[in-house]
Amino acid sequence: MRIISGIHKGRRIIAPNNLPVRPTTDRAKEALFNILNNEYYFENISVLDLFAGTGNIGYEFVSRGVQQVVCVDRNTKCTRFIEQTSEILGATIQVVQNDISSFLSKHNGSYDIVFADPPYDMELEKFEQFIHQIITKETIRREGVLIVEHSKYTDLSVIQGFSSSRTYGNCVFSFFRKD
Repeated sequence: MRIISGIHKGRRIIAPNNLPVRPTTDRAKEALFNILNNEYYFENISVLDLFAGTGNIGYEFVSRGVQQVVCVDRNTKCTRFIEQTSEILGATIQVVQNDISSFLSKHNGSYDIVFADPPYDMELEKFEQFIHQIITKETIRREGVLIVEHSKYTDLSVIQGFSSSRTYGNCVFSFFRKD
């Protein structure tokens, strides 16, 4: 995986083979950031990255000038890798090792963008639970967005707050808004 744009543009991030992850492809990530680039000034926003895995999305936000990025993953190896890579990049990413549901129930932060990349085989009911938790707890700001990455075989358009989706190969980004 590589960082697409910003101060770390072109930098390759090599994750260890023992991480239980499926990083967002460079093609899909580039398409997503083209969408976000038209909607946000990255220097003025805050981002929460759930199911962060390698930290791939968080690094891209930091490279583009986002000052507040929080990455959450329950896997110790993943959080350790994000901390090490952040240090190498000189990035100030806050890394939290916690189960997503537990984190959301205790955390009171509010963000402009919440990105979630859960396992592709997650049951629809679990998608509904964490999306509902994010929207009702005010984890996203009024004009903010929740972006959920999922398989093209999962239909999230039935979940409250769904706004739109974009498909890139097997990857789909579904966008959720408060209104």
